[in-house]
Amino acid sequence: MATAPKTFVGFGFGAIQAGLMLYEADASRNFERLVVAEVVPGLVKAVRDAGGRYRVNVARPGGVDVREIGPIEILNPGVAEDGAKLAERLAEASEIATALPSVDFFQKGTNTVAGFIGEAWRRKLQDQSLPRAVVYTCENHNHAAEILEAACEARLDLGERAGAGSVLQFLNTVIGKMSGVVQGVEEVRSEGLVALTDGVAHAFLVEEFNRILITRVRLPGFHRGIAAFVEKDDLLPFEEAKLYGHNAVHALLGYLAMRKGIPWMSLVKDDDALINLAREAFLVESGPALIARHRGEDPLFTVEGYRAYAEDLLERMTNPYLRDRTARVTRDSARKLGWDDRLIGTMRLALDAGIRPWRFALGAAAALEILPDSGAKAEVLTRLWTVADTPPGRKAELVRLIDEAKARVTDY
Repeated sequence: MATAPKTFVGFGFGAIQAGLMLYEADASRNFERLVVAEVVPGLVKAVRDAGGRYRVNVARPGGVDVREIGPIEILNPGVAEDGAKLAERLAEASEIATALPSVDFFQKGTNTVAGFIGEAWRRKLQDQSLPRAVVYTCENHNHAAEILEAACEARLDLGERAGAGSVLQFLNTVIGKMSGVVQGVEEVRSEGLVALTDGVAHAFLVEEFNRILITRVRLPGFHRGIAAFVEKDDLLPFEEAKLYGHNAVHALLGYLAMRKGIPWMSLVKDDDALINLAREAFLVESGPALIARHRGEDPLFTVEGYRAYAEDLLERMTNPYLRDRTARVTRDSARKLGWDDRLIGTMRLALDAGIRPWRFALGAAAALEILPDSGAKAEVLTRLWTVADTPPGRKAELVRLIDEAKARVTDY
């Protein structure tokens, strides 16, 4: 079975694909060919005009570096000739990454991601000279790998499915890397960034953090070209730490900063009341609840491990070179107040552990303030919490905590 040269193929050319997956594949120097599938014609043309090279702004604690990646081969799967090339590259690939807006995009359109990967899976089963491969799913969904695998497997015959797991493995990811897109020529220039290419009016800005967690690879004898990622037997504890730790405190800080008129997350560092509240939210509410649930899984789930995690994140969240706007952090409040999402989900986790999460209730109260809904807050939350098996008593308890927080939110 062939082991070299290696080919990497990515789907979607956003900040995570460009600033993490392709970036790390390029930095590894383990791939002879880097390929990305992108459906925006203007973006495809701009990268091709730049000789297959593009730039990423990387925020460090002390400044921003500009890194050039490439050359890459960029293909539009909606164009017949490009689609045929993409099919060949996928058959040759040893590592594949999807970084799409959501898992809904796996089967969206006519030339689907699942269709391309499913066909490559079939070819690898039929031709043992083709390399085995792993597929990283980077859609910020706990079961993205399983969803994509099922969609791709549906393209295989029943006989092919028996040995399918011997040549291709789908991996979930926990990506704690903060990243974003700065749009517009003037905006890119005013923030001192460098555009993706000379023909594109936006820039990718990512932090240098690259400790990405992935499902443990179980393909016999398989060695990843992207060696920087960390394999774990069970990603669920780390997914919960990201959602109920990282994401929850980020949202808490963002909503309270927004109501105080603070435009940038970096300025929160100068507000002792907010920083101390965020630290307490980590160490008194979400941390003990996560440790109680996942004790023994990893050094992260200890008092010392979680404290180090919290302090590192507070520094990263307020890095001035990330240029993170509070308006971005507080987008889509209805989703962030969902039953299983960062604010309410963390409050539920804390209550289950016997902890009164009044700090996260402050964040939920501040998020409710900016919802474009004139109804009573309890009614708004009831409409958001549509989970069928929601215990009525727990709903009432959460509403009561948030209602109490409304009177205290002005203290911060």
